[in-house]
Amino acid sequence: MKDIIQQDTIVAIASAVVPNQGSIGIVRLSGVNALEIAQKIFKPQGKPKWQSHQVIYGYVKNPITEKVVDEALLIYMQSPRSFTREDVIEFHCHGGIIPVQQVLELCLEYGARLANGGEFSLRAFLNGRIDLTQAESIAEMVGAKSAYASQVALAGLQGKLAQPIRDMRHNLLDILAEVEARIDFEDDLPPLDEEQIIQDVEENLIKIKHILATKEQGELLRSGLKVAIVGRPNVGKSSLLNAWSKSDRAIVTDLPGTTRDVVESQLVVNGIPIQVLDTAGIRETEDTVEKIGVMRSLKAVNQADLVLFTISGETGWMSEDEEIYQQIKHLNIILIINKIDIAKENLTYPPEIKQIVKTAATIQQGITDLENAIINTVETGITQAQDLDIAINQRQAAALTRAKVALNQVQETIDNQLPLDFWTIDLRSAIQALGEITGEEVTESVLDRIFSRFCIGK
Repeated sequence: MKDIIQQDTIVAIASAVVPNQGSIGIVRLSGVNALEIAQKIFKPQGKPKWQSHQVIYGYVKNPITEKVVDEALLIYMQSPRSFTREDVIEFHCHGGIIPVQQVLELCLEYGARLANGGEFSLRAFLNGRIDLTQAESIAEMVGAKSAYASQVALAGLQGKLAQPIRDMRHNLLDILAEVEARIDFEDDLPPLDEEQIIQDVEENLIKIKHILATKEQGELLRSGLKVAIVGRPNVGKSSLLNAWSKSDRAIVTDLPGTTRDVVESQLVVNGIPIQVLDTAGIRETEDTVEKIGVMRSLKAVNQADLVLFTISGETGWMSEDEEIYQQIKHLNIILIINKIDIAKENLTYPPEIKQIVKTAATIQQGITDLENAIINTVETGITQAQDLDIAINQRQAAALTRAKVALNQVQETIDNQLPLDFWTIDLRSAIQALGEITGEEVTESVLDRIFSRFCIGK
């Protein structure tokens, strides 16, 4: 366990604050003077003892004016039995902006400093309360867009990613110690068991490759799919979005060119978050504003993971549809034939399009078929993602890749029968890369980059 680093006292609002909403707002203090500040501004009812991990009822007051700021509950968590391993005070106030803001201002007035983004979690890391993978999992838990993403974040918070990383690192440290001992004391020790080292390095490589394989599916759970609805004007793209999202996010009229910009909607299908983009109808136009909308539509389409190319069953495949298709046919496409309830007979479309869904958005027909088609399109990735226990992020993947390259180099060094000194170079590189994942070896710039993405109260 690390020694506790005594630092100044920080404060922040630790709960979401929305005007006129939410019953409770939390202000959190952490640091060497947290208890002293709390005792100045909080007046308990009765004469309770300020004992750790007990709730005290009372009032937050301005010590000079005696003005009551709020009726609140106070929780005192004495070091080291707190998230940051420092003294922590939480004021559980009435929800809304004004009460928590007034409590925050009193804390600042009596010696606390406003916390930086992620500073509570950073202190927890620096004091050995959590490792770096757990810190990142906290941010992922807060930002989870689906239940599956939340489960993976929880697994990381419980140390399920850190443990195998630590096990591999400790194994490589043992190998390094064995090798370096033979360099320094070769005559006094038995011969190096090269076969065992070769086996250990190979087993670690297999584990690293297995964890690396979770990156793509982890990204799918965290970020989800970006799906763009595209087509010429008046084929029912906005109606499709409204029917799918069960809302009126997009304006629906019989006039072509109604949608002038990209309209977004957030959905969850089979546990996977989906960002749906309803784009402006793509066509040649002299309208300046509509031209900008068409340009934005094409940009959104090219950035999407999946394109729902929508045509009208009422008119069938037209020359304008063909023009759009030529611009997007290199993308991952599902053809949506909308207005199927008034469709003409003998509809035709390019035979190379394999995924086809028929919908009648205005009467909610075909929406389930659409969702099934999307799931089928990314079925492998989604199935693997839902079975994940852990999932690495980009930073962790980069470090694991460096470790893999280093261990591959160790194997090559052994195969080429190079001196033991060469073994140690790449073993150290692999050990350092694995240490960066958990934070056992990490630079200040990496910490700044990670924790700056957190919200202020975390």
